[in-house]
Amino acid sequence: MVQAGLEMETAKARLKRMGMQSWRRGTKEMDLVLGPYADAHLARMDAPTLALYDRLLNENDQDLLPWVLGQHPAPAEFAGLIAEIAAFARSRLGR
Repeated sequence: MVQAGLEMETAKARLKRMGMQSWRRGTKEMDLVLGPYADAHLARMDAPTLALYDRLLNENDQDLLPWVLGQHPAPAEFAGLIAEIAAFARSRLGR
């Protein structure tokens, strides 16, 4: 698809890109947190949540990990999503 001279990302390509970005972070720790979360949730996310998650993927791992671990508060925009991701990660670890 092309619109106004810009290539538009298809829904399928977007999910694939976001899945790859979730698994190929800057740190292995975030790969292991976001990768499984994306595998389990991306396909079922509504449009606003997908947009929020897409913005979250642009954040630095050095910021994301302390948010997920509860060491630093996440920005209000991401607080709910970070809480969900952290709960998912804890459930995978049996904690």
